[in-house]
Amino acid sequence: MRTSDRLRYKIQTATVTEKLIAINVIVFVLFFLFRTIAYLFQLPSDFLLQWFVFPKELSEFIIKPWSIITYSFLHGGIWHILGNMLILYYSGIYFLNYFSPKRLLNYYFLGVIVGALVYMLSYNLFPAFQGMGSSYLIGASAGVMAVVIGIATHIPNMRVRLLILGSIKFWWIAAFLVAVDVIQIPMGNAGGHLAHLGGAALGYLYTTQLQRGNDIGSWFEKIMDGIAGVFKPRERKAKMKTVHRDRNRTATRKTSSNSGRSVNRSMNKDEKQKRIDAILDKISKSGYDSLNKAEKDFLFQAGKDD
Repeated sequence: MRTSDRLRYKIQTATVTEKLIAINVIVFVLFFLFRTIAYLFQLPSDFLLQWFVFPKELSEFIIKPWSIITYSFLHGGIWHILGNMLILYYSGIYFLNYFSPKRLLNYYFLGVIVGALVYMLSYNLFPAFQGMGSSYLIGASAGVMAVVIGIATHIPNMRVRLLILGSIKFWWIAAFLVAVDVIQIPMGNAGGHLAHLGGAALGYLYTTQLQRGNDIGSWFEKIMDGIAGVFKPRERKAKMKTVHRDRNRTATRKTSSNSGRSVNRSMNKDEKQKRIDAILDKISKSGYDSLNKAEKDFLFQAGKDD
C-alpha cells in the first residue's frame, strides 16, 4: 500500500476524537512555525494571532465573530496542548461507547462557545477584573471539559484504571478537574479557569437534559449538517433508461436476502452474543465509523431481534 493510500485510509478510519486532536496539533504546529519564522526575520508575529483569539470586549468580538470557535484551536505551549489532547483522547474513548460522533462534536463546540461567553461575562461583571487591560482566551479546555463532565455525568460510577491511583470512579476524576479550576481562579489565568467551568457546566447540563429526553444541542447539529451539506458534491442525476425486469434474478435476490436474515436467526444465543461483543469491542477501540457494512447490518438486526 502506498504512503498516500495508507494516509487516506487512516484519515477515513480515524474517530472524530482523533480528527479533532489532529486538527489541533496541525494548527499548533503551523502557528508556532509562523512565529519562529517571524522571530528569525524580526517580523511582528502577533498580528495574525489577534484575528483568531477570543477577546473579553464585546465590541472587538463583533468585528471577528468567528473567534468564538477559532480560539479553541490555539494553545499557549506544548504542555497546554498536550494536557488538553490527552484528556480529550481518553474521555473520547468512553464517550463514543455511549454517544454518536456528532453528539461529541455538539458537546465539544457548545462547550467552547459557552466557555467563551462565561469568560467574556466574567471579565465585564466581576469587580476583580475591572481596570485590566487587553485579555484574550485561547485553548480547547472548555470543549474538553464539556466532553469529560458530560460522559462522567452519564456513567459516574464506572471505574477507570489510572497508572498511579489504580481503579477510581469516573465522577472522582470529573470532580477533581472542576475543583482544580475553582481553586486556581485567584492564582492566575482566572479567565481561563472560568471558561473551563463554563464548558463543564454545559457538559453536565447537556447530559442531564438528555436523560430527560431533551437534546439541547440538536439545533447546533442541524447547523453543522447544513454547513457540511454545502461542501458535499452533488450527485448527478442518471439518465432515464428502460429497464427490463428479470424475474429469475429478482427471485434469486429475494432468496439471498432472506438467507442473509436467516443466518442471524440460525445462530444460537452464545454465538450471537460473542459476535455482538466483538463488534462492541471494535467500537470502543476505533469508533462506530470503523465498522463495515456487514457488522453494522448485523448489529442493527440484532437490536431488532431483541
